[in-house]
Amino acid sequence: MKLYTLIGADGKPYKSSQPGTLGGHKSHKGYGRLDCRSALQWIAKGYYVKHRVFFADEATAIAAGYRPCAVCMKEHYTLWKQALTQTQSRQEALERYRILLGL
Repeated sequence: MKLYTLIGADGKPYKSSQPGTLGGHKSHKGYGRLDCRSALQWIAKGYYVKHRVFFADEATAIAAGYRPCAVCMKEHYTLWKQALTQTQSRQEALERYRILLGL
C-alpha cells in the first residue's frame, strides 16, 4: 500500500494511506489546490518541489499556520487578507479566517 506524507494540524509530517487534497509551500506558508496554475508553473521550472507539502483538508492547513493561495483560491485569500488587516498577527488572522469559514 502506498503511503503519502501529509502535514498535520501541528505542522508535523505524518504518513497517510490517503493522498492530500491541497498542496502548500513550506517556506512561504501558503496552500492551494493541487491544480494551481502558479504552483504548477514553478514546479515545471524546477522550483518549489523541495518545499512542497500536502494537507488532508483546508482546516488542517489553517491549523498548521498556512494561508490560502492568492491565485487558485482568490475568494479565500481575500477573506484571509481582510482578517490580516483587522488583527495584530498572522496567527490571529488565521484564527479569524478559520472562524469566517466555519471550520
